[in-house]
Amino acid sequence: MNKFTTLATGFTLAVASIGAFAQVTMAPTSRIDQREANQQARIDAGLASGQLTRREARGLERELAQIRAAERHARSDGVVTARERRQIERLQDQASANIRAALHDNDVAHRR
Repeated sequence: MNKFTTLATGFTLAVASIGAFAQVTMAPTSRIDQREANQQARIDAGLASGQLTRREARGLERELAQIRAAERHARSDGVVTARERRQIERLQDQASANIRAALHDNDVAHRR
């Protein structure tokens, strides 16, 4: 093999390994991202149906923003550890319980 072929092969392998590394480091948060989307959809549906007041929705969305900040912090070094993932999932569990409580309390948005 000549130097050009060896260099091209090395470059190709390097690019392929970068893609594989990105999938490994980001894949563990796909469940977290899906839960976040589901929780946001529950809040939006509650607002639309009148089960949530605007004030309740703002508070719940603020909670989701804090979870997103925790996720960004966990991703900042390029790796989300199992401990960080469990911490984020606990925050999401609490948010889910808060959404459920707000949806099923007696506060009703008054439509104008």
